[in-house]
Amino acid sequence: MAEVEAVQLKEEGNQHFQRQDYKAATKSYSQALKLTKDKTLLATLYRNRAACGLKTESYVQAASDASRAIDINSSDIKALYRRCQALEHLGKLDQAFKDVQRCATLEPRNQNFQETLRRLNTSIQEKLRVQFSTDSRVQKMFEILLDENSDADKLEKAANNLIVLGREESGAEKIFQGNGVALLLQLLDTKKLELMLAAVRTLSGMCSGHRARAMAILHAVRIDRICSLMSGENEEMSLAVCNLLQAVIDSLSGEDKREHRGKEEALVLDTKKDLKQITSHLLDMLVSKKVSGQGRDQALNLLNKNVPRKDLAIHDNSRTIYVVDNGLRKILKVVGQVPDLPSCLPLTDNTRMLASVLINKLYDDLRCDPERDHFRKICEEYITGKFDPQDMDKNVNAIQTVSGILQGPFDLGNQLLGLKGVMEMMVALCGSEREADQLVAVEALIHASTKLSRATFIITNGVSLLKQIYKTTKNEKIKIRTLVSSDKTILYSVATTLVNCTNSYDVKEVIPELVQLAKFSKQHVPEEHPKDKKDFVDMRVKRLLKAGVISTMACMVKADSAILTDQTKELLARVFLALCDNPKDRGTIVAQGGGKALIPLALEGTDVGKVKAAHALAKIAAVSNPDIAFPGERVYEVVRPLVKLLDTQRDGIQNYEALLGLTNLSGRSDKLRQKIFKERALPDIENYMFENHDQLRQAATECMCNMVVNKEVQERFLADGNDRLKLVVLLCGEDDDKVQNAAAGALAMLTAAHKKLCLKMTQVTSQWLEILQRLCLHDRLSVQHRGLVIAYNLLAADAELAKKLVESELLEILTVVGKQEPDEKKAEVIQTARECLIKCMDYGFIKPVS
Repeated sequence: MAEVEAVQLKEEGNQHFQRQDYKAATKSYSQALKLTKDKTLLATLYRNRAACGLKTESYVQAASDASRAIDINSSDIKALYRRCQALEHLGKLDQAFKDVQRCATLEPRNQNFQETLRRLNTSIQEKLRVQFSTDSRVQKMFEILLDENSDADKLEKAANNLIVLGREESGAEKIFQGNGVALLLQLLDTKKLELMLAAVRTLSGMCSGHRARAMAILHAVRIDRICSLMSGENEEMSLAVCNLLQAVIDSLSGEDKREHRGKEEALVLDTKKDLKQITSHLLDMLVSKKVSGQGRDQALNLLNKNVPRKDLAIHDNSRTIYVVDNGLRKILKVVGQVPDLPSCLPLTDNTRMLASVLINKLYDDLRCDPERDHFRKICEEYITGKFDPQDMDKNVNAIQTVSGILQGPFDLGNQLLGLKGVMEMMVALCGSEREADQLVAVEALIHASTKLSRATFIITNGVSLLKQIYKTTKNEKIKIRTLVSSDKTILYSVATTLVNCTNSYDVKEVIPELVQLAKFSKQHVPEEHPKDKKDFVDMRVKRLLKAGVISTMACMVKADSAILTDQTKELLARVFLALCDNPKDRGTIVAQGGGKALIPLALEGTDVGKVKAAHALAKIAAVSNPDIAFPGERVYEVVRPLVKLLDTQRDGIQNYEALLGLTNLSGRSDKLRQKIFKERALPDIENYMFENHDQLRQAATECMCNMVVNKEVQERFLADGNDRLKLVVLLCGEDDDKVQNAAAGALAMLTAAHKKLCLKMTQVTSQWLEILQRLCLHDRLSVQHRGLVIAYNLLAADAELAKKLVESELLEILTVVGKQEPDEKKAEVIQTARECLIKCMDYGFIKPVS
């Protein structure tokens, strides 16, 4: 009976097919397949369903059905031709060619087969020609770029294509072997910004992950020329060259973490000399007047990132010792620059702070007391060597240097304050007629007055001068700094005044109905003063920041506990929070030491004060570079206040900004992620991932995306009996792009770390494959890239799982994405899709084009 019904269903399917109802035909053939075991009928049904697949453009299914028919009868000419058609549409031209070749052998006179054979042969030859003509493509790009008559669109496209090629291993090698470096140097000689940027970015891609090539390019371009390019005024060029130099350093030092294979692995290259030469040139940049402020900042950034050890467990700190011996005096010169003096080097608002951070990192990287004593002696000799009764500028530079060191390694700064003449010079400069001298002196006194003993010296020797300056100066920056005092009532009064200026006291919510009721009963209703309106408050905040209120408040925070009461701390925390309100002002707050000053306010004082300070810290941590805002070990002290701010009792904005701050911190290092984990923040972060509020859910998911890099967090996902992985997978299916992006990032890292999580992902929800396919087809490139990484991780994890993915529509998606033309914006997406296809080839599920 089943066989009879199967034949009837086949006939029914044929009728649907003739009426062009391919969906119904497929359904009939599929039902029939379940009822019969007759091989001839099975072959016919698979062959017919393949025809339906071709009509509905389901080429993967069509190829699969035709293959099953061929497995039953290898000479089934219809099945062979239908598979040929499906494979051609999927881009598998060599396999399609083999099938039609078999058809032509079975029926030599069939003109259709002969025509298809000729067409496929032509297509394969063209594809091979394109594949193996990278040399000619590279040459063509350079011809366009070096031709002065090329139009703008062609130039832009050629430049972008060159950058993409430089980032691919095969393309980078073709450029390198084909005289490409010399041509890139010609682009640098054109002095046209867009062409120079294209050349620098291409070189950067070529250096990444290849030590021998990076060394050769460094020697060809020359380190002095690279530094010269980075020294210019153009910010985009300076940053691009900085990235090139970082790629070179990573490759030479082995920090790129890539596996070197074949010839590259066999080469034994001594890179120490080149790395030392790079460091030497960066140090020379710090004191050159030809270097722009932007270029100086990039040199400091590179030194900050690459000189101190990233892990103190590593014994070798020779790079730091080299910089201390050969460059500490140069760094001190940058720290001691006074912008108002004519001899000042070109600086940005961040330059001196970056130099202070570098001094702090170098000092922290020293391993023993003799090394620290040597460091201190260099600083002492530099400062005392500047003192000159005949040259006031040198004295000012010396005091500015001490002030800068006090913002870095604080214990070293305190030792330097004990040098003969330093404190006396600070006080003496207060009596100078030049405002530049007064400003430096008062700033230094602020940083020096953190110890009660130092404050006593200032009170004894300098209060009368400070009062005189306050009365006579018209410079608000100086005026606000002279308010420093050791009198607790003055501190409280100053703090109260600042709270009023910034309007940062608590304001009770006014309920309109109660106001009307009060007016009706003829009660007095206080009205807002016109100068308490937001525009006026914003104007006052700007003036306070411009006048340097942050450094004064930082000094107040450092005052002895006998002077600084908890109530004053709360007032200062309120002011800090008000000043941090505008994101544009937070860089200024950090540069003047506001980030460091907030930490003690968030850890000690009244409950209200600690919450206000923690909220201000969250605002700064959310948008600032933690290495600059909280240099050294201070950054770890920021974690606890932010975690405590995560509380359902707090308002939404406090929770949101705390999550943003933790996200930024957790992206810096695993040590910080470990600290966040130990502070038991994970359950709170997970709770906010369930939130209905879009922004809170997004912020929590982004934070988790960074946290999953930590091994202990991964263990939580591996543990049985929880829905953590399910939640992340389902969030990948959300409509919100930002939530999807963060969740896909977390899932990509989890599946890369553990094969078990790849298999677990397929079990937590039946929607996993649909969600994965949506990610791989996403309009937003970052989401699509993360989806493709997840797909690669699943393919690499298990052969059975890989087979399941290949049999789904995912293979067609990967093929379409991988076949796209080179495009700088889509380079990562295309490359990852191709890596997925290569993994499928490794399993033998698909075959490469010949």
